[in-house]
Amino acid sequence: MSEPRGGTLAGRLSRVGVEDVPRGERLIADDALVAVLPEVADVLVGPLADVGDPDAALLTLAKLAGVVRDDAALGPLLRDVLREDGHARHRLLAVVGASVALGDTLVAHPSNLRVLVDDEPGVGVPVEQVRAELLAAVGADADADVPVATLVGNPGVDAMRRAYRTRLLRIAAADLTASDPLSRLPGVAAALADLAAAALEASLALARAGLDDHGRDVRLSVIGMGKCGGRELNYVSDVDVIYVAEPVDGADEAAALAAGAKLAAGLARACSTTSGEPALWPVDAALRPEGKDGPLVRTLASHRAYYERWAKTWEFQALLKARPLAGDRALGAEYVAMTQPFVWAAVQRENFVEDSQAMRRRVESHVPAAEADRQLKLGVGGLRDVEFTVQLLQLVHGRADEDIRSPSTLTALAALAKAGYVGRDDAARLAVCYRFLRLLEHRIQLYRLRRTHLMPAAEADLRRLARSVGMRAEGADGLTERWRSIKREVRSLHEELFYRPLLPATAQLSTEEASLAPEAARARLAAIGYLDPTGALRHIAALTGGLSRRAAIQRQLLPVMLGWFADGPDPDGGLLAFRRLSESLGTTHWYLKLLRDSAAAAQRLARVLSTSRYVADALMRSPESVGWLAEDEELEPRTYERMWAEADAILTRADDPVVATGLLRGLRRRELARTAAADVLGVVTGTRAAASLTRAADAVLVGALRIAAWEARAERGLDETPTRLLVVAMGRLGGGEMGYSSDADVLFVHDPRPGADPVQAQEFALSVATRIRQLLGAVGPEPALVVDADLRPEGRNGPLVRSFDAYAEYYDRWSAPWESQALLRARPVAGDEALGHRFVELIQPLRYPPGGLDASVEREVRRIKARVEAERLPRGVDPTRHLKLGRGGISDVEWTAQLLQLQHAAAVPGLRTTSTTEALAAAQGAGLLAADDRRALVDAWKFASRLRDANVLWTGRADGAQVDVLPHDRQALAGLARVVGYPAGSGGELEQDYLRTARRARAVVERVFYG
Repeated sequence: MSEPRGGTLAGRLSRVGVEDVPRGERLIADDALVAVLPEVADVLVGPLADVGDPDAALLTLAKLAGVVRDDAALGPLLRDVLREDGHARHRLLAVVGASVALGDTLVAHPSNLRVLVDDEPGVGVPVEQVRAELLAAVGADADADVPVATLVGNPGVDAMRRAYRTRLLRIAAADLTASDPLSRLPGVAAALADLAAAALEASLALARAGLDDHGRDVRLSVIGMGKCGGRELNYVSDVDVIYVAEPVDGADEAAALAAGAKLAAGLARACSTTSGEPALWPVDAALRPEGKDGPLVRTLASHRAYYERWAKTWEFQALLKARPLAGDRALGAEYVAMTQPFVWAAVQRENFVEDSQAMRRRVESHVPAAEADRQLKLGVGGLRDVEFTVQLLQLVHGRADEDIRSPSTLTALAALAKAGYVGRDDAARLAVCYRFLRLLEHRIQLYRLRRTHLMPAAEADLRRLARSVGMRAEGADGLTERWRSIKREVRSLHEELFYRPLLPATAQLSTEEASLAPEAARARLAAIGYLDPTGALRHIAALTGGLSRRAAIQRQLLPVMLGWFADGPDPDGGLLAFRRLSESLGTTHWYLKLLRDSAAAAQRLARVLSTSRYVADALMRSPESVGWLAEDEELEPRTYERMWAEADAILTRADDPVVATGLLRGLRRRELARTAAADVLGVVTGTRAAASLTRAADAVLVGALRIAAWEARAERGLDETPTRLLVVAMGRLGGGEMGYSSDADVLFVHDPRPGADPVQAQEFALSVATRIRQLLGAVGPEPALVVDADLRPEGRNGPLVRSFDAYAEYYDRWSAPWESQALLRARPVAGDEALGHRFVELIQPLRYPPGGLDASVEREVRRIKARVEAERLPRGVDPTRHLKLGRGGISDVEWTAQLLQLQHAAAVPGLRTTSTTEALAAAQGAGLLAADDRRALVDAWKFASRLRDANVLWTGRADGAQVDVLPHDRQALAGLARVVGYPAGSGGELEQDYLRTARRARAVVERVFYG
């Protein structure tokens, strides 16, 4: 024998992937193989590079040559197949290189070599053709109403099994030679299911032949369940069935059921018991009513009675795939027609979705620990993740949408995507992952035709599997990495889709409610609290009309969101706002996908829109902000550093001061919206919300100062600022306690640079201060921030801006007690840092007077407070209901804290703070305030501040007298209650809680402040 071309034979075998090279050399030299194909080494070695297991392929070919070498027909046929580089050789090598079991079948029945040579297809074959093929194998007439085998006993069983494996060879050859096995996979799975159905039909014919009367008194139908029912079967799998039987006219029912049970048992034996040919697979009837404890065969009426009274949730999920496979077709169709209403009504069972979710977790938990990391089917990110997800979505939405009722996983997934129940990208990713997992499962099972769902652990087995799925170059490591990546992706998509909050909410609706049938919708809207059901129906029609994908997704969302709007105090307003928001976002791809797929966004959006007109308006101004609702992290307040970095980027890029200011104000508007949404949702409330609003104001003040100074320099042709500038925060801005209605109280300070003209410096600083107020306070598309300098020396009668020296002189000579009190909240916010430090040092003796307050100053502070109560409270307002100036309100608490600071801050460092609550805590720590008194004051201050903000959030108005008043109106009180987190119908409780809290605080104020 000559030396093979292209190097040594051993080297060539190694290069094409042969593991046991010495054995490979012996097989190439095998007498029988050489007798069939003398040039075997030249012809055969190269093509082995394309098969899954070259070692197995060589061994099978040598065995096959041994049995056909002396056959006048098959020997030359094998030689011609191997010699010619064509389709036949490709099919033969693919099969023997992927399946030791099918290779053994070829060796045992070498005439099947012809199956791999002819052009008859393996997939896409009509079901009736396959059925006739297997019935013919047992001598049964496929056209008979009740086929009965004429080849009986073990010979008939063996003939059926040989016919089965012959057809299986065709399917495997088509599968293994597909240029794109992922695309071919659904056809392969369907062909395997059709072959299984044909085998059941032939087995039933054999079972009939085994009865004296051929079971003539019974109509028996074999119903396919699971993967066989869904036409997505594996190569080796239990075939799940249910048997339904009826007596023929005039026959006794008991006798008919007994005959049906014998037929069912005979059918199962033909498929799975020991005989001359290997068994096919177990026939499993455990999905029948009562499982293994129930009768093997039931009548249609008995099945119906069970499903009406006793069936569990999982049984209806299993029936989704029910399909007649064999036996009496009309009876099978009756059975499926009878069960389908149960299937699509199952979603209305109590806790249906939760039970389905729990069942998936249970299945996962039962996977043995040793197998968990290798499970393709039951484990995390496995096939069951996809199948459970698709089936749950079908069962929830399928009662109102017949287009998604397919028993096939991939077909159903495509239908769900087409109808908008699953995002198209998500469905495409899930389908590819599912196909790849099924491909792995098929290749693993095909190797030895054994039922398994475990990834191999041995390196050699992983290499073989990688080659068989077209990943020869990537090898075992590449295959493992891709599998793990797919598992992660499947689990991520499963968790996103399977645990959607929309699913249990949708399941709780009636079929009419889920379908938005007009009359049912009108009745539901009126019942759950909509004041204008007719108007609501118009909004629903506008959102859901037409055939667009957008309308389809709205039809999924609205049945549930209508209920969520009704959970808020203003469902009509919420629905209207939702319509406007949806229309403004138009065809934006992410919006409806977010609402459908997010765990929280849709319900949160319904809550904020039906609870807060302020948030509704804010979201209309920036609809992209809806994206924040999906994650708490997006609703968390932004740090000052993050906000300023964005503001600085705006100012650096912008050339136009007006444009830059608009962007700055837009930045603040965005943070107002973020904080407001978080506030309504209870994610960020109270002092954290106030701090967020303060940081946003701080950032725009810093930016506005920069813009105004630049403009002033440009107008005057100056290269640098002639005076150092400083903006000092006062009031709630200074204390970090801003609300949605708060102005920015400030002082403007400047300090001329050495050598600068004082007059020019003053004029420059005044120009900057004036411009800041104009830039931030002007009416425009973005919310204004009123910059209020009324707390400056001499109030409105004094100059808007003073030099540092002028402040020093004023505070030294003319400062009044109220100014010292106001300075307790002074905090440099923008401008020259060194000047800010100097200003703080300047005012320290005023706000923290050494030795405390003189008695006369204390009396003056109390006198001013009493005057404020008497004169500034709006006429006609109940003092107990004014949140700011009323008894136990914000002013009461702040004046009390500030008096304690003026009295003791010089001696108690903890009191040197601009924060009201921190000052009260420090007073308690220093023994100046009892713990109960501090708690009463803080509770009242927080409650009143929260209600002021709630007034703005509920009404959408940040100005006007109503912001500071606890309303009498029941609807307004109900709205405020929901904003601050009370349950529905708690407006009266909120009112009483506040009045009680304020009374307690007022009692403390009377004792501590007034003495």
